[in-house]
Amino acid sequence: MSDYFGKEVFKLGFGLMRLPHLEDGTNDIEQIKKMVDMFIEVGGTYFDTAYVYDGGKSELAANEALVKRYPRESYTIATKLNAGMAPDKESAMNQFNVSLERLGCGYIDYYLLHAISDNNIAKYDEWGLWDYQKSLQEKGLIKYKGFSFHGTPELLDRLLTEHEVDFIQLQINYADWENPGVQSRRCWEVARKHNVSVTVMEPIKGGSLANPHELVANVLKEANPDVSYASWAVRYVASLDGIITVLSGMSNLAQMEDNTSYMRNFKPLSEEEQEVIKKAQDAFAKIPTIPCTACSYCTDGCPMQINIPAIFKAMNRKIMYNDVEGAKREYGRAIDGRGKASDCIQCGQCESQCPQHIGIIEKLQEIAAELD
Repeated sequence: MSDYFGKEVFKLGFGLMRLPHLEDGTNDIEQIKKMVDMFIEVGGTYFDTAYVYDGGKSELAANEALVKRYPRESYTIATKLNAGMAPDKESAMNQFNVSLERLGCGYIDYYLLHAISDNNIAKYDEWGLWDYQKSLQEKGLIKYKGFSFHGTPELLDRLLTEHEVDFIQLQINYADWENPGVQSRRCWEVARKHNVSVTVMEPIKGGSLANPHELVANVLKEANPDVSYASWAVRYVASLDGIITVLSGMSNLAQMEDNTSYMRNFKPLSEEEQEVIKKAQDAFAKIPTIPCTACSYCTDGCPMQINIPAIFKAMNRKIMYNDVEGAKREYGRAIDGRGKASDCIQCGQCESQCPQHIGIIEKLQEIAAELD
């Protein structure tokens, strides 16, 4: 591994996006305190939150469970400004003040422009948020500036050419390494080309790689039946060059116990273990998903206005990752203002247009039974 900014940071970061709640919807502060204690005990220092996480409750929980209980020099905090949630420039900039007040930590270690993509980059550019972030750093209110990213490698290359940042945050996991919708590998390569360090989000793909498809699970279990599926995913990305830390959005003490058990004395994947990951990636490619290419030829003439490609994408999420809840959320977005899978009247128009020759009517019936 090369030398890079953040190399000395403990390679597991505590993501505060999916914290546990009590039945009344408030934070389970006592459990969060135990999670924080366990994380710090094994050497963890990096805590990641955002202005928008859990409606602000995430930052407030960090204040109660961490900031009020530990010396400021013993941890680092990352939080984020989300222009997509702001009605205007002033509101966007004020998110920093609100975050700092919620956290009560005096300054922010890592401050990110949040969830930048090809669809929202105009706001960040037009509102001058790059210069605003730089001014916060010059005033000593933040230590390091960066951004989290969900766009194309081409946009990432442009941003890293135009803006000087200390680090970026990317979605990287072994399932998305060659996924054309995420392009983990290409984005990571762009970051390394610019010599910019990376914090990793979604290493377990929203928890789905903690319970992968049977074909993938069999590969991992055969290689080592004594470790969790999640450990393969986290160690894979932590083994990449230029990684500051790998964020895991832990939701309970059991997840913290598992993650810290194999990351307290982290060792990069061996050559043999890298081969296991390649076999797992090959197994993903063999999973019998719906072979939709999202060309949308099927949708133009649909009398029920069913967003067939988006519905197929939701179903593929369930097939690939056993992620029923995630598939249902994605399905809900696909049918928002459009027809449901069960609304299909079996006219056959879609099948006559499909270049992949998918049995769309039958697939929609199956999806209606699963996700409607």
